[in-house]
Amino acid sequence: MEIDSDIPQFLATQKRQAPAALQNYYNTFEDLYERKLWHQLTLAVQEFVSKPESGPFQVELYQHFISDWEAKMSQLKLVTLGVSAAKQISDHKQAREFLKNLTDKVNKDETRDAYVLAKMETTHFGLLLGDLESTKKDLDECSKYLDGFDSVDPQINASYLRVSADFYKIKADYAKYYKNALLYLACVNIDDLSLAEKASRANDLALSALLGDSIYNFGELLMHPILESLVGTEREWLKNLLFAFNSGDIGKFEALAPHFAQENILQSNITALRQKICLMSLTETVFKRNSDNRSIPFVTISSETKLPVEEVEILVMKALSLGLIKGTIDQVDSVVRVHWVQPRVLDRNQIKGMQERLVAWSDNVKKTALTMEAEAIDVYA
Repeated sequence: MEIDSDIPQFLATQKRQAPAALQNYYNTFEDLYERKLWHQLTLAVQEFVSKPESGPFQVELYQHFISDWEAKMSQLKLVTLGVSAAKQISDHKQAREFLKNLTDKVNKDETRDAYVLAKMETTHFGLLLGDLESTKKDLDECSKYLDGFDSVDPQINASYLRVSADFYKIKADYAKYYKNALLYLACVNIDDLSLAEKASRANDLALSALLGDSIYNFGELLMHPILESLVGTEREWLKNLLFAFNSGDIGKFEALAPHFAQENILQSNITALRQKICLMSLTETVFKRNSDNRSIPFVTISSETKLPVEEVEILVMKALSLGLIKGTIDQVDSVVRVHWVQPRVLDRNQIKGMQERLVAWSDNVKKTALTMEAEAIDVYA
């Protein structure tokens, strides 16, 4: 490969325009480029683009320098650098076109992983432009590729899951948003996310958990550090509301209800939220009981859920239909006999309650063993 005579001139020009903290990088780029040390050059460029102050210089660096030796580097790294440059373009349409060209370059069987990353990031800008039809098509295409990979770089999974979550957010599909957003967070180091992004993601996850008509277990979210981004903010009440739902605490729910005025989507769904908190109160009532003490009178359920006794049977039927509990309803005696409750991720208070029940069970076993031992001595005496 011949050394492009324009490259040193370009790097010199960029160096003069760059802040002092970045200028030495251009010296390194020229040295490594002339020596054709492509791996070391790739690492140097990656370090450069990781600096926040490099933003205004990334697009030109990509177009006039990186593109000259792009075939010499890992194509996945090339896409990563291209994506970083695209994020510096304020016009979403131009950013999408920028990435479309890169996507076409890596649309080969041998670079399919890079293609999926480039495609998803291109789709991200399409989604910002409101192109939902193309977004769904691209998600379906990349999902098939991901299913066929033996292994996947976490950043590729993260990109796919992030775009999927954002798509389902726009579609108001709360359950799918909740699932994809949590999986996305599992693929990234949340310390790398900005404070604004963490707070936004925590806010959206909280709302989707509350509004998702198939989400009745918040434990995984409650234990996730992303929720800490709400602490000390005006949205901290959302975190407290999640804990109230998870424990079925209707009193706390009512105390927090005035905050719903800050979030129209909660205010407009308050009837569904009240039914949901009652269902979670019912499951918590069952969960707190020992397995041999799960015949629960309607009156007890009415007391726990704050519902009139005549509405308890409807609530129980709803819980049975959703698969939250399994059991039978004795309409004559007005009793629910539960033999199974949906498994759940427990918060610390619920784990403590389970510990107390295990201790009580252990004590009963010991007492039974001592009684049998005493009776055995009498038999053989």
